[in-house]
Formats: sequence, C-alpha cells, structure tokens
Amino acid sequence: MEVRASARDIGVSARKVRLILERLPGLSVDQSLALLRYVQSPHARSVSKVVLSAASNAENNFDLDVDDLIVKRAYADEARTNRRFKARSRGRVSPILRRASHITIILDERGA
Repeated sequence: MEVRASARDIGVSARKVRLILERLPGLSVDQSLALLRYVQSPHARSVSKVVLSAASNAENNFDLDVDDLIVKRAYADEARTNRRFKARSRGRVSPILRRASHITIILDERGA
C-alpha cells in the first residue's frame, strides 16, 4: 500500500531539492533519514520532515510497520514564484525570483 506525504510552498527552488531527492528511492525510512542527516545541504532537514511525516501517516492511518517501508518515489514540483524588482544603475531594474517548491514522498511496503 502506498503512503504519501507532501510539504507545500517550501522556500527553496525545486532544482536544489531534486539534488537531494534523487538519492532516496529504494532506501528504507531509517536509511533515508540517516542519509539526510549528513547531506551537506540546509534543505535536507525539510526533506527529512516529509519522510518522517510519511512514516507517521503509514503507522497511524494504515497500521503499517515502519521498518518494512521503503521510499518508492520522491519528487519536487515547482510552486509559486515571488517576483520582486531591484533597482540597478542608469534607472533600470532587474527581477529577483524567489522560488518555492512542493516536496512529495511516497512510501511503499518492502515486498510489494
């Protein structure tokens, strides 16, 4: 049975989060949390919160054993982009794009 959890409007671009998420599929919940603890990125903490949330959903809502779960899919979609403008020289402006993303983790049972 697939269990999913998502975090919406996380203040980091989807491109940066995908670099972290591409390592997770195929790992168990414990292995993925251990990997995320030592990844050299401040955004790994947001990803680990989503993994913990998916594990909690599986345990509380579907009575699944957390030790038997693996990460089936992990992906990040683009969210809204805040657009700001900054003054530049000679009376011009340049855009500042503050990107955000939606992080989704899908867990599945090991034998399934």
